[in-house]
Amino acid sequence: MSAYKQPVSVLVVIYTPQLETLILERTDFKDAWQSVTGSIEPGETLRNAAIREVKEETGIDASLYQLQDWDLVNTWEIYEIWRHRYAPGVTENTEHVFGLLLPERVEPLLSEREHSHWLWREYGAAAEQVFSPSNAEALRLLPEIARRFGVDQPIAGHA
Repeated sequence: MSAYKQPVSVLVVIYTPQLETLILERTDFKDAWQSVTGSIEPGETLRNAAIREVKEETGIDASLYQLQDWDLVNTWEIYEIWRHRYAPGVTENTEHVFGLLLPERVEPLLSEREHSHWLWREYGAAAEQVFSPSNAEALRLLPEIARRFGVDQPIAGHA
């Protein structure tokens, strides 16, 4: 078993039918907010990695809700501060995006090792707050993708 992380990860946008999204503040990078994210483990499927990461980071059992493979893949340069976690010479990560539709907001149980705070934010505000460009883009795509999965959002100002 390698001591290095695999350069393949999942990003899970947790959201409600009203397009409120859960974002988390990292403990190792001040003011860095993000959706759930993490590398796959050897032999693990992307879907199982998404379920595991959601459970580890928020305490939410994603298998009880609608976990959506958004069929969206991003490749990005690994931030210098985290490159030591990967094998020498590895500089890029491939990220697979998922959504997790919850019927309503829930209070997460954070992994104190990974995250210090959480917020539920409207998807556009969350996109402005997260530090990762690929996370921001996934959040901006939420209305379009949610419709693809049958989520009808309320019209602004109407419940």
